[in-house]
Amino acid sequence: MKLYNLKDHNEQVSFSQAVKQGLGSQQGLFFPLELPEFELTDIDAMLEMDFVSRSSKILSAYIGDEIAAHQLAERVKNAFAFPAPVTQVSNDVACLELFHGPTLAFKDFGGRFMAQMLSYVSGADEQITILTATSGDTGAAVAHAFYGMENVRVVILYPQGKISPLQEKLFCTLGGNIETIAIDGDFDACQALVKQAFDDEELKRAIGLNSANSINISRLLAQICYYFEAVAQLPQEKRNQLVVSVPSGNFGDLTAGLLAKSLGLPIKRFIAATNANDTVPRFLGNGEWQPNATVATLSNAMDVSQPNNWPRVEELFRRKTWRLTDLAYGAVSDETTKLTMRELAEIGYISEPHAAIAYRLLRDNLQEGEYGLFLGTAHPAKFKESVEEILGQTLPLPQELADRADLPLLSHSFKADFAELRKFLLK
Repeated sequence: MKLYNLKDHNEQVSFSQAVKQGLGSQQGLFFPLELPEFELTDIDAMLEMDFVSRSSKILSAYIGDEIAAHQLAERVKNAFAFPAPVTQVSNDVACLELFHGPTLAFKDFGGRFMAQMLSYVSGADEQITILTATSGDTGAAVAHAFYGMENVRVVILYPQGKISPLQEKLFCTLGGNIETIAIDGDFDACQALVKQAFDDEELKRAIGLNSANSINISRLLAQICYYFEAVAQLPQEKRNQLVVSVPSGNFGDLTAGLLAKSLGLPIKRFIAATNANDTVPRFLGNGEWQPNATVATLSNAMDVSQPNNWPRVEELFRRKTWRLTDLAYGAVSDETTKLTMRELAEIGYISEPHAAIAYRLLRDNLQEGEYGLFLGTAHPAKFKESVEEILGQTLPLPQELADRADLPLLSHSFKADFAELRKFLLK
């Protein structure tokens, strides 16, 4: 598999190199040189397969012979060791629940697959430092995926006071090779620090720097697989009129869904669903890229005003000669998010803010004869305080959260200062 740097098309790397390197020069994202497509008959046959076998075939289409098929299948099996069920919400709408992994969020798929790939492509003596920023769920997924792994140090930056207490507990209580830093700033400030680190060639070499954000191609490719899993669970007659609504922050999940469509998966159209951090909806509306300052919302994992993956979306539309005007979009306020959560609870489905935003825009956009799927990206209990307050009911704590709820936080607190971070990374 060859990938090219979106900011310098002459920089081309193998899959292994892209996994190890994370970003290209000028902080450019890597993107597949070839965009594989399956025949309709292949798609039909794949939808009959089990999740792991199908996912191995999808990932093989991109990775090629860099990793032997049996090796890839073994590592996919290790990564995707939990289900992604589709749950019916109403007659014409279902939720793809991506929160049944160890950290109760969709990031478990990408985080665990990346850990499997990095351990495969790295030398036994190679020291690696994973530096990543999180707006809530990436941190936990990455921390648990790499916890206890030899020769891997994980440093996670997150915005202090801007993620839920239980989200924080999930990854800031591990210790060992997992180090966490609460940054005095928003997610974009955390992400800017990560990018500065990647621009520092001396630092990169000294600590073997890598990133586990959705900018890493292995995480992105893993996410393609659960779109196929969703369609496989739908009745045949629902598949050709499928509309998918994706709660979007850094836009990795939407990119993966669009890549699934590019492979031939029959998805009629997508909805890019955001909160008040609406850079993309405004861009799709008026053609002007004008990020505002990030604002804190109920759906904190989507509090991103400069989404990293958007260049990949644009590149895919350009390569496939699709029209960006065909991408539906919308932004939902906190007030409407609360109302939507209550509306879902009344019809028997307990949701959290991110999924509620996707549901709201799906419900508002769905046309007669279409079937809607929205992504449930995190377990409602990860936002226990806000969900309980909004719905006026108590949520039981899943075991994964109960085990960590009373443990002390092990985080450092830093200003958004690169010199301080650099010193910490080199210690």
